[in-house]
Amino acid sequence: MSKPDELLVDIAARVESGQSNQMPLSVVTGGAVITGRLAPEAVWRQRVSEVLADSSRLGEFAGVFDTPAPKDGPPTHLHFHVARILQGTVGIPETGGMYRVSIEDVSAWTVGDFSYSDH
Repeated sequence: MSKPDELLVDIAARVESGQSNQMPLSVVTGGAVITGRLAPEAVWRQRVSEVLADSSRLGEFAGVFDTPAPKDGPPTHLHFHVARILQGTVGIPETGGMYRVSIEDVSAWTVGDFSYSDH
């Protein structure tokens, strides 16, 4: 997208201002479908930092995510948690992951997240 979708930017701004992590969203970016819930950037950074700090091999990178997010201007990224990249009939990872997506790179989106059922 050459110009970010204003409606999507507004959704991201509301997630940021309300500090809510319950907004379900699915996006298409770079040909991949990512589905999950949006989180405020500060919450997302904290969680990524915690996961990295718990790793014996990646702990040194935890500090990168401890720095506060800049608050100037509208949001430029979506921060997903409990998210999956949809691949065929599965979501990767099954338990959900943490993804950061540039709003500028979103080519399509819908409110709600996708899940699979064997029925």
